[in-house]
Amino acid sequence: MKCKICVVGEAWGAEEAKHRTPFIGWMSRMLNPMLDEAGISRADCLLTNVFNLLYNGKTEIFCGPKRTAIPGYGPLTKGYVQEEFQPELDRLRAEITETQPNIIIAMGNAALWAFSGHAAISKYRGATFLSTHTVPGVKVLPTYHPAAVMHQYELRPTVVFDLMKAAREAEYPEVRRPKADIYIPETIEDLHDFQAKFIRDFLSIDIETSGNHITCIGFAPSSEVGLVIPFVGSRANRNYWNSATDERHAWGFVRGLVEAKDIEKLFQNGLYDVSFLWRAYGIMAANCGEDTMLLHHALQPEALKGLGYLGSIYTDHGPWKHLHARGSTIKRDN
Repeated sequence: MKCKICVVGEAWGAEEAKHRTPFIGWMSRMLNPMLDEAGISRADCLLTNVFNLLYNGKTEIFCGPKRTAIPGYGPLTKGYVQEEFQPELDRLRAEITETQPNIIIAMGNAALWAFSGHAAISKYRGATFLSTHTVPGVKVLPTYHPAAVMHQYELRPTVVFDLMKAAREAEYPEVRRPKADIYIPETIEDLHDFQAKFIRDFLSIDIETSGNHITCIGFAPSSEVGLVIPFVGSRANRNYWNSATDERHAWGFVRGLVEAKDIEKLFQNGLYDVSFLWRAYGIMAANCGEDTMLLHHALQPEALKGLGYLGSIYTDHGPWKHLHARGSTIKRDN
């Protein structure tokens, strides 16, 4: 039977082992309401585990030294999964190959490990990726296991958010990333060219700081394009700009945008950004509209509110807070 969604857990608890069925008993009482809230019908999903074996909630029982581990996979919590459990991965591969889901919801560290080769659920949850292990090429969205929700109930809204994203992602098998062009200026002329081309009556603003200084500031007139203005660079004097004159002009450009009364501003944790701009640089932000952190807090007071978390919830970008590879820059004449 083919299905769009496959839900993969870790292993059987006592009741699940007795009936040889995943996510039943108290586990179903945790999972089923979250699926319902996300608009996912359990009956339409394949539900399975990485290990169809009884465990005590600790995946260490499947682990041991690296020399006797399944090759090609990293450690799972405390140790490496041993070769004797390779048949479990073979069975999981066969189940997924038969049902051909558009997306796998990987619940917990063991499920994330099975499809990525590493276990860091809190770091990668909420971001889709293509599996590199067990069943390469299948779209995966990791989230917390229902057992984790039972022990840390504050995780529940996050899992519901992730399941809602999975419901959207289940409509197609490929990973789709939003278009986002980031401009990094090389000259002062680049700044004014960007303003003339893109900036009208709205800007999202975010600053990065180190000590008492702003290292860079970003402006985005839409979700598809943004401008990042660096002030700290790799030169011996740590300046990004070629001369003090250019740096003054860059700050004048920043001041003009931030203080413009005809441009509505959107911030993330804007109380920090606005006060920092004023205290450190004497720049008074004008026409400040909404704050994404506060808007999210109004919706989910118990959830996290950092930018990386909000990105994982409300966008389809990858986990950019953990990506450090440099992409290509967009030149002024492009």
